[in-house]
Amino acid sequence: MENQQHTRRIRSFVLRQGHLSKGQERALADYGPSFVLPYAAQPLDLTAAFGRAAPTVLEIGFGMGGATAEIAGSAPETNFLGVEVHTPGVGSLLKLIGERDLTNLRIVQHDAVEVLQHMLPPAVLAGAHIFFPDPWHKKRHNKRRLVQPEFLKLLVSRIAPGGYVHLATDWEDYAIQMLEVLSAEPALENTADGYAPRPDYRPLTKFEDRGIRLGHGVWDLVFRVRAG
Repeated sequence: MENQQHTRRIRSFVLRQGHLSKGQERALADYGPSFVLPYAAQPLDLTAAFGRAAPTVLEIGFGMGGATAEIAGSAPETNFLGVEVHTPGVGSLLKLIGERDLTNLRIVQHDAVEVLQHMLPPAVLAGAHIFFPDPWHKKRHNKRRLVQPEFLKLLVSRIAPGGYVHLATDWEDYAIQMLEVLSAEPALENTADGYAPRPDYRPLTKFEDRGIRLGHGVWDLVFRVRAG
């Protein structure tokens, strides 16, 4: 029944072919076999995947991977699992992994909902990041937004008590929706009074910095998974 429901769900992303640069192509060939984990509808052994036991943070939709690589580089004691559907983004992050000699990053190129459902057991994660997901800004497309109550409940179930969920968006109406959805989830508690200051570990992107200088807002939300 769950699978039947899943096949009818609205996708929160659109697969775009995208152009692969030569560097991304080389990175896919050189680093893909070591750092890209194949999707499989069975639980993932994170200790085996990373070659060590360490707290693991999931990032959903890492784009071109710049922030992901920076965060992973600044926290070598933590494992980071990035999920992205677009091949140029995967190639870009692999290129950064090679350039920065990062060992604490792994990638799954697949739909994040299916990864959560089938590859990640309950309470296995220390945290989750979703930075600047597609806002689907046309009102008729809002239902395609990733951050919805059903999705959040699934995500939270994969995070251990005391772990966290960190979301960020530069669309105010999506920020309002995110705050409503997160606040309504009984397993979560807000770490701030409403929106949170940007944590030091989340780097300011060039796009974001330019937007802030133009007067555009950015909203961070950091919620913690309740114990018990």
